[in-house]
Amino acid sequence: MKKELRVKKNKEIQEAFQKGQSFANRQFVVYSLEKADQDYFRIGLSVSKKIGNAVTRNQIKRYIRQAVFELSDLLAPGNDYVIIARKPAAEMDFFEVKKSLTHVFKVGKVLKKR
Repeated sequence: MKKELRVKKNKEIQEAFQKGQSFANRQFVVYSLEKADQDYFRIGLSVSKKIGNAVTRNQIKRYIRQAVFELSDLLAPGNDYVIIARKPAAEMDFFEVKKSLTHVFKVGKVLKKR
């Protein structure tokens, strides 16, 4: 992911938590914050140490980034998304992660129709 497509600063993540909408399923929680002056969407990731060791956490983050990349044309531009992985995400493969993220984005009504 390009640098301008990431939410990295703690201040920006906290703003998404406080002012944004949240939607979730068993595997992921997604906070969405609309940014009117932004022409693209940005993604922030959070995977807790409770989920597993560094290898597991990095693998989950890679799966999430790839799933978001494949869904990028369907995601609404002008939003910041902060994705938090829950414990069941540790046992999922890439296709399950993508399916679960698609479901969460549909629940939050941020996914455009195909």
